[in-house]
Amino acid sequence: MHTTRTDVGTVEDLHASATRLTGLDDFGDDDYLDGLRVLLASYATESAFTPAGSRATRAMVRTALVSRLLSEAAWRQHPEHASVAVTRPIFVTGLPRTGTTALHRLLAADPAHQGLELWLAEAPQPRPPRQDWESHPVYSALQAGFGRHHESDPEFMGMHYTAADQVEECWRLLCQSMRSVSFECLAHIPAYSGWLATQDWTSAYRRHRRNLQLIGLPDRDRRWVLKNPSHLFALDALLAAYPDAVVIQTHRAPRTAIASVCSLNARAARGWSERFGGETVGRGQLALWSRGVRRFLADRERHAPEHFIDVGYDDFVADPIGIVAAIYDRLGRPLSPQARTAMLALHARSRSGLARPAHRYELADFGLTAAEVDEAFGDYLATYPGVSPSGR
Repeated sequence: MHTTRTDVGTVEDLHASATRLTGLDDFGDDDYLDGLRVLLASYATESAFTPAGSRATRAMVRTALVSRLLSEAAWRQHPEHASVAVTRPIFVTGLPRTGTTALHRLLAADPAHQGLELWLAEAPQPRPPRQDWESHPVYSALQAGFGRHHESDPEFMGMHYTAADQVEECWRLLCQSMRSVSFECLAHIPAYSGWLATQDWTSAYRRHRRNLQLIGLPDRDRRWVLKNPSHLFALDALLAAYPDAVVIQTHRAPRTAIASVCSLNARAARGWSERFGGETVGRGQLALWSRGVRRFLADRERHAPEHFIDVGYDDFVADPIGIVAAIYDRLGRPLSPQARTAMLALHARSRSGLARPAHRYELADFGLTAAEVDEAFGDYLATYPGVSPSGR
């Protein structure tokens, strides 16, 4: 008799499920198991998941394990990946909802650059020719799923447009190591959050790099452009794995960024939990991201300023191509006509249809006040006085 699961699962049955899906059983080193155990215990005791939330979260965790299996198999199949250089990669980071996505996608539009397409983050392999993607079962399944999501929840697509062929955040690679704030952005799991705050992410970023070497094997001459707000929590680990990285930090009023990320995460996990909503989301996200910014401020002080470029949200919105050109000046290279043309076309497409931004949010919806946010981000606002606390 078939029964519907009402929990996320155990280490053993998630491993077994990932193996059944792939036919693979080599998960590599066991340095992810500590995080997986803490995460599952936190889900079981703190999340208050609905059956729908358990199913969705189980799928998310299992996907990370499937991706881990696929990486291990592909590394063995393509040992030449180890010789691929990842030279002066660009990492876009900053508080969520501060223009990181738009800037990342513009930079990745340059034909001389490569970004991490969502489907390859979930099924790591040497990037196939674009014309072959539709025939790959993982790509087809993901694209069909996003198509259904576009139709069923067009408002969410206005918050953050997603597609299988779109360059996306690289947190999915960090999930292979079970070290990612993405888990706590979709559930109330304070035990995991507290554990993660004490961890060294160096091994997770080493695995991150190996995945880039694998995926970029056919495009080894193109520069990587990555994006993830969670890099705020692990700058030392990032620069240990990528010592010549360029880190672009975006800046926007924390009041606006926190209200927006609370709205996005609550919408993404809608119906998943009896607990993850309203003030619980607000307090959790405020604590998480203010801690991330404080850590990044402290870590950044220890590294050479040549690693960093700052971009203001209002400046970027007013003149996106001009800001990109200024970034290229800092990188010591011109913005080519081909890159400019591709970026202008992408920017035009992003202002229409499903990809057009559309999002409404208020701090009060999440039990927060402007004064509380300003206080939590006091060090950040003092360090960057040009960021207006009340700006939109």
